[in-house]
Amino acid sequence: MIFADRVRLPVTFDGDRLAEDLERISGATWVDHFVKQNYEGDWSVLPLRYSAAATHPIMQAYSDPSVTDYAYSPLLDTAPAIRAAIDWFQCGLQTVRLMRLAPGSIIKEHFDHDLAAEWGAARVHIPITTNPQVEFTVNRIPVAMEAGSAWYLRLSDPHSVANRGTTDRVHLVIDCITNDWLTEQLTLAS
Repeated sequence: MIFADRVRLPVTFDGDRLAEDLERISGATWVDHFVKQNYEGDWSVLPLRYSAAATHPIMQAYSDPSVTDYAYSPLLDTAPAIRAAIDWFQCGLQTVRLMRLAPGSIIKEHFDHDLAAEWGAARVHIPITTNPQVEFTVNRIPVAMEAGSAWYLRLSDPHSVANRGTTDRVHLVIDCITNDWLTEQLTLAS
């Protein structure tokens, strides 16, 4: 089965509660995204689920498809709405993280080699904070995402982001393993 390059999942999370959780944990140490050639400005990551063997924050932020043993960050103990959003997914999860793009920053057009539900790995974005001046494109077509919405994006296709606003754009980013449940969610939403 082939899915569209963007699919809004049939769920909406409480954007206010997600933002409250973000406020509680935002003082934690964010790590600069490690693929520096893909962006200009400030693009940072706060790992929430990561390889159990990873001790360095950069390795915790990295989504390694070969990992099978994961640990959750203790930060989730004070972020119940974020944890509930993660727990909604009834499929295998890999890395989960918050990704923040500061005002005036851009993520240059690129593609991620292995991120397509059809190939077994799906990335879902749940905006927590955003603004009308954020432009996220897939295949050079904008994807308008409201806080609390959940989006599968086929990121093996060319994509880019620009935050031309005055506030941070923060997404909860969940790397999923495609299974029958996720396929059904993608099909229901299409």
